[in-house]
Amino acid sequence: MTDWTQRIPGRDIWRVGLVEAPIAEIGRRGFLPEDRVHWLPEEGRLKFLADPFGVWRDGKPLLFVETYDYRTRHGVIELIELAEDFSPVARSVVLREPWHLSYPQVFEADGDWWMLPEAHRSGVLTLYRATAFPRGWEPVARLPLDTAAIDATPFRHDGLWWLAYSPKGPQRWKQGRLHLAFAERLTGPWRPHPGNPVRDDLASSRPGGTVWIEEGVIHLPVQDCTRTYGGGMRVLKILSLGPDRFEAEATAPLNTPPGAAPYLAGLHTLSACGPMTLFDVKRIDRSLW
Repeated sequence: MTDWTQRIPGRDIWRVGLVEAPIAEIGRRGFLPEDRVHWLPEEGRLKFLADPFGVWRDGKPLLFVETYDYRTRHGVIELIELAEDFSPVARSVVLREPWHLSYPQVFEADGDWWMLPEAHRSGVLTLYRATAFPRGWEPVARLPLDTAAIDATPFRHDGLWWLAYSPKGPQRWKQGRLHLAFAERLTGPWRPHPGNPVRDDLASSRPGGTVWIEEGVIHLPVQDCTRTYGGGMRVLKILSLGPDRFEAEATAPLNTPPGAAPYLAGLHTLSACGPMTLFDVKRIDRSLW
């Protein structure tokens, strides 16, 4: 007999963790049973934290995360400050808009701190600059592209700024297509890659974290959505990239971090934070709540 709870529409519930290893090492070897993992507390019924990005400062990580509540269906960006033992000591909302926000890419460039959150429901990608890092942010540029960008991921390569993102449209496009754009300046103007979508594969297209360069090769964390949204992660190795070229290959899926149970249904963010790597895992809640 089929368990009747399987017929209840499920809600994805995410949880954030930190592992004491740099992102290049995790991307190369995956998670090991002996890895030291620190978990942020669960949020409680119908709420979660996801999409962690971080800055290593004064020997401690500052975390920027999406905070989501199913009762409002609206995400905001929070800052979570951690103690030396990685326990949360303070948290505050640092960015709230009329539309849903998530995936808060935070990075330093040109003498400033920047945030590029996911906000495709607003219809355009907006770049924010810190007025008083890490809590104060202001919008400074709207980045029109060939689509409302989903999970836009910035990086530098060969003298240009690049954005990797997925397009708005059917779920198959959001989860299985990769677009690129490039610009001479972070604030634009941005030009879409003529090959868009440069990749069409549910297993290795939607961006999922921060880019790193290793031995001259660009490494982009990507989601594996073949069985469920954010069901796993791979690393996309970009072997050739230019305004008129793109070549890449994906690694095998990363394994589940130790101690993740019962959050075993997904892994969809991998981001760098100094000597640590941030990630999130999910469970599917089919309770009557």
